[in-house]
Amino acid sequence: MSFTTETGPVTPAPVTSPADDPTTIEDVQQVATAIHQAVASVIEGKSEVIRTAVVVLFAGGHLLLEDVPGVGKTMLAKALARSIDCPMRRIQFTPDLLPSDVTGVSVFNQDSRTFEFRRGAIFANIVVGDEINRASPKTQSALLECMEEGQVTVDGQTYQLKAPFLVMATQNPIEMEGTYPLPEAQRDRFMTRISMGYPTPTAELEMLDVHGGASPLERLQPVTDGDTVARMARRVSAVHASPALRQYIVDIVGATRGSKALRLGASPRASLHLLRAARAGAALDGRDHVIPEDVQRLIEPVLAHRVILSSDNQHLHRGVGGVLTEIVRHVAVPSAAR
Repeated sequence: MSFTTETGPVTPAPVTSPADDPTTIEDVQQVATAIHQAVASVIEGKSEVIRTAVVVLFAGGHLLLEDVPGVGKTMLAKALARSIDCPMRRIQFTPDLLPSDVTGVSVFNQDSRTFEFRRGAIFANIVVGDEINRASPKTQSALLECMEEGQVTVDGQTYQLKAPFLVMATQNPIEMEGTYPLPEAQRDRFMTRISMGYPTPTAELEMLDVHGGASPLERLQPVTDGDTVARMARRVSAVHASPALRQYIVDIVGATRGSKALRLGASPRASLHLLRAARAGAALDGRDHVIPEDVQRLIEPVLAHRVILSSDNQHLHRGVGGVLTEIVRHVAVPSAAR
């Protein structure tokens, strides 16, 4: 018996070296600004949240949106996806969702006497995972290989996912009824975790005026396409980070492992994600090199969901954000980051 796919063999897209790509930092900044403005037309008063989402997109990472219901998590994910003209799929994570619903399944074709692979919802450039922590841990784990390696393995066959590939997952706090906490391995694969927070009274009033009738999401038109985003991401990966800057990242992440306030420090993957996100942040600001401020701006979004506070009441009172701020304060800032 042989295995085929519905659309024939899946082969990786050709790799282009960043050095051979004429894309400039100005191109990256222009496209990022267009995406930001498009999403901001739907999500009012959340400029920093939108910026972080665009940083993750251009850094080739994945985004976890965690907050209480009704603050616009899914709206943000859908607005970002709609601003880019590329295949997008939405997965509603429920307790009865199966791993094969996510990755796909091999089905025996009686006529051809072969197994045909039917692709799951993960086969898209942008995948919106709604309420990911309402699915069972087994289904959550179906995303691990996809998010880390950009591929899916089913019945011994590997299928590549086309770049750009971004998983934007929303989740409610674990105190909410009917939720399963994401395992550490799953959380570690998300480049950043951000919270929407409640809107300001002014933004909430504007929301009532704008969203009271037709949803602005219906009027949102794409401002770029998937191939362009993939090209921008390749340019971002070539943004310069000096040896001193890279050491600064290693020192910060290493300090989380030695902190008495933390029971679990950040992983080596966190160092890599922090560097990639800082490169994207620098590009969005129009720079071709990373500075310490780029790293500092992303400390909490990149590291907070990867560490676990110790059980000491003093540390619990400070919160993860306070502990990370204290750690960064005690790590020497490189004088020459270029």
